[in-house]
Amino acid sequence: MSMIMKGQKINDRYQIIKTIGEGGMANVYLAYDTILDRNVAVKVLRGDLATDEKFVRRFQREALSASSLSHPNIVEVYDVGEDNGLYYIVMEYIEGKHLKQLLKKRGNLTIREVVDIMLQLTDGMSAAHDSYIIHRDIKPQNIMILENGLIKITDFGIAMALNATQLTQTNSVMGSVHYLPPEQACGKGATIQSDVYSMGILMYELLTGSVPFKGDNAVEIALKHIKETIPNVKEFNNSIPNSVANIVKRATAKNLKNRYQDAREMNEDLKTCLDESRLDEDEYTFLYPEIEEDKKSKKAVTELENTKVPEEKKPEVKVEQILPESEKKQENKLLLILAIVFTGLIIIVTAIVFLLPKLTETKDVKIPDVSNLSIIDAENKLEEAGFNVATETKEATSEEIKEGNVVKTSPQAGRTVKEGSTITLYVSIGEGGYVLEDLKGKNYIEEKAILEKMYNLFVEVIEDEVDDPNKYEKGIILSTEPEAGTLLKEGDTIKLHIPDSSIIYPDFTSGDYSLKEIEEFANKYSIDLSVEYTETAEYEVGTIYKQSREAGSTVVEGASLKIYIASEITDTSDLTD
Repeated sequence: MSMIMKGQKINDRYQIIKTIGEGGMANVYLAYDTILDRNVAVKVLRGDLATDEKFVRRFQREALSASSLSHPNIVEVYDVGEDNGLYYIVMEYIEGKHLKQLLKKRGNLTIREVVDIMLQLTDGMSAAHDSYIIHRDIKPQNIMILENGLIKITDFGIAMALNATQLTQTNSVMGSVHYLPPEQACGKGATIQSDVYSMGILMYELLTGSVPFKGDNAVEIALKHIKETIPNVKEFNNSIPNSVANIVKRATAKNLKNRYQDAREMNEDLKTCLDESRLDEDEYTFLYPEIEEDKKSKKAVTELENTKVPEEKKPEVKVEQILPESEKKQENKLLLILAIVFTGLIIIVTAIVFLLPKLTETKDVKIPDVSNLSIIDAENKLEEAGFNVATETKEATSEEIKEGNVVKTSPQAGRTVKEGSTITLYVSIGEGGYVLEDLKGKNYIEEKAILEKMYNLFVEVIEDEVDDPNKYEKGIILSTEPEAGTLLKEGDTIKLHIPDSSIIYPDFTSGDYSLKEIEEFANKYSIDLSVEYTETAEYEVGTIYKQSREAGSTVVEGASLKIYIASEITDTSDLTD
């Protein structure tokens, strides 16, 4: 198949503008959607793969998986199709840079920036995980960031529905090795928790500016993911709060039992990690051993290690001393005494190392569930369990728990922390919801998307007749029903009133318009303007005294408009007779 050229149309609709990316499986082009009048990104399966049935199936599965996702932090998929052997996916075009470019420019990001990015990333991946879709290739190159700080997850390139019935060898595809979960390095299938591990490595990189494991080749790095502990991010920057370091540690746990169960659980932890009460929390301790080797893992590690080039070993040199028999006896006696002394020292050191911490360490205690209790009862229960309770409480909305009772704690119930840790109570303020802001003067398209996607409200757009639509910016909100300040709940309806989008002809003969202003009006609305200068004594020279389209009539693109302007009379014979 020939190369896709600039100007070429796919499916007689998407006109190629330029190449914007080349991948192992597909090339990505910036294109113009001639029907919906917008720029889009078109991903086209590479020509040498389009004849491979297995790759075509994977490509189509990617499209179907991604097209089912609708979330502000996930690149939207508009269309999927095939055109004369070209298999393509049409996606939202994002004008921004990916996080790898940002890291190259900045080195590392601030703690607040990292938490904001990770909140958006885990929120988007929560939507994917809710649909049983695994990304399988989370890395900074696949996360776009816009000028306003919004992030977009791109390229569910090897994403796969967990409940898919037909799985191909893509199940064992390894993503970028720097972000590779240990279970995948061992040859096991990817799970939702595999994405969590990759997000943890990404968070480490955003905080420190580098990945935790480096090596001369992919095998060496994969082995480090399996065997080595991720360094604590506080070693790079001691000002990073314990709560933030704990999230990286828990997300990158090698044992799935120690790792967050899914993106949503990680997202919940991120929401409160910068709360003052959590900044100095104790380091997260794993409840289960980090390395739980099974036969398959051992075999995989052995195979990985065998792929490495063995280092050249130096021959061992043994020096044998020939001693007289009497000296040998003395030497044996001395060795026996040294062995007894050495054994005694080992016992003493072992006692110090193992017993002393046991006598002095703070106990690990599980946080009890105090939800639905009054503040006093919750405080008593927590203090009895050996915790301190923060003086200041925080507010939380709840439909189930009555106002004044405890909704939850931070850290959350069920977590095991050190005895004496400080617990913050979140107290119910009632049902809550969304208090409608004053939206007057804002663009209705942007606000409609926010109201629908973030607050799950039904939005109706109503066009109101106005005296002069030309005075209003297109799509601006005039008023809302209900008014600003109203408490809205999920499922409620809100009406956005905007000016009638019909453009009408002004009265150009009113004296308020110059010819230049009329020309600007004509250019703006694609009107074919013509001007006729008429010699007349009825009007002052230069006066616009007539227009071919009646003031107040609707403007139609491509229509013609004629303007009549009074000019000076050059032939005066008629006047002197």
